[in-house]
Amino acid sequence: MRTFGKWLGRVLLLLVLAAAVVGLWKREEIMRLMAVNSLFSEDKIVSNFSHMDAAFLTVPVSRGTGPTAELRYGPDAALPPDVAPWVEERDVTALVVLKDGQIVHESYHMGTAPDDKRISWSVAKSYLSALIGVLVEEGAIASIDDPVTRYAPALEGSAYDAATVRNVLNMASGVTFNEDYLDSKSDINRMGRVLALGGRMDDFAAGLDDSFAAPGTDWQYVSIDTHVLSMVVRGATGRGIADLLSDKIIAPMGLEYAPYYITDGVGTAFVLGGLNMTTRDYARMGQMFLQNGFYNGRQIVPQDWVAASTVPSAPTDEGETGYGFQWWIPEDAVAGEFLARGVYGQYVYVNRARDVVIAANAADRKFRDNGVFDQNLAMFRAIADSL
Repeated sequence: MRTFGKWLGRVLLLLVLAAAVVGLWKREEIMRLMAVNSLFSEDKIVSNFSHMDAAFLTVPVSRGTGPTAELRYGPDAALPPDVAPWVEERDVTALVVLKDGQIVHESYHMGTAPDDKRISWSVAKSYLSALIGVLVEEGAIASIDDPVTRYAPALEGSAYDAATVRNVLNMASGVTFNEDYLDSKSDINRMGRVLALGGRMDDFAAGLDDSFAAPGTDWQYVSIDTHVLSMVVRGATGRGIADLLSDKIIAPMGLEYAPYYITDGVGTAFVLGGLNMTTRDYARMGQMFLQNGFYNGRQIVPQDWVAASTVPSAPTDEGETGYGFQWWIPEDAVAGEFLARGVYGQYVYVNRARDVVIAANAADRKFRDNGVFDQNLAMFRAIADSL
């Protein structure tokens, strides 16, 4: 019996040691998965949104070696009195307002700071769209009416097999994708676990095989569509997104700080929501689009692409907010009014008629409640009208 006890003890010791070795080997993956599971918890969300590089693999997006494009400060604006309670109610962490290209309001809340690189979530989609516009003008992408499989053959046989680049830009791929952030089994949360565990986003996209409609016929917000656009861009150019975005968009803009992307396990940028930069630099993007793609002394994004991107062209239902090429257009928008929009309260709002840009970051865990988007849009309009 003693011999058996010694043997059992040795076996258990070996199992413990083996588990420890496996634990050390998988430690980073386990830590990332734990971080993802608590990413939106009430006590951590504000800090997490300023430190996404602590929870995910990342890749820098070089700002280049040129000087920072000057973003002047104008006279402080007296914003409407209901801005302060809105900031508190919506857990706004940063608010930067530009009028005539000058900062007229800048404030940071809930312990955040001007140099915090805040997660963009779906605001990042509009950056990839801008990059595609440049590549179309340069001829790397021959036409947005080409099938996505021309540039991303890995998608052959998937639900994207018949979709064109235009369909996917419009979120009209017809691909079935559950985007419920509150459902742990949803596609968007399964995708988050792929990121956390170092999987491949390309494989995840190519593995989708269900459709709810023919491409181009119905609009449904499908975030993985934007990753498919990344596959198109990489296939068309043979280059990574972080490198291309730096070369074509970020370095020419003269940003203040170098952004970074969240990546999957093989370094592929999480283009549908993983771009991180300061709120002032988000405002620069809005100013560039307000100026029809011209910024820092040069035409960065083609003017005709800016125009095509920011008008409603997707097959949305009547009464829905309009959608262009990864930009949102309010149903009752005045000419030149559009916005980039991300979950939990991230916005870049552009009002060309008023010459106003508003960049807002937030940690709003109630962002999906009825009326929240309408409330935010009304606040942006009220601020624009007050200047």
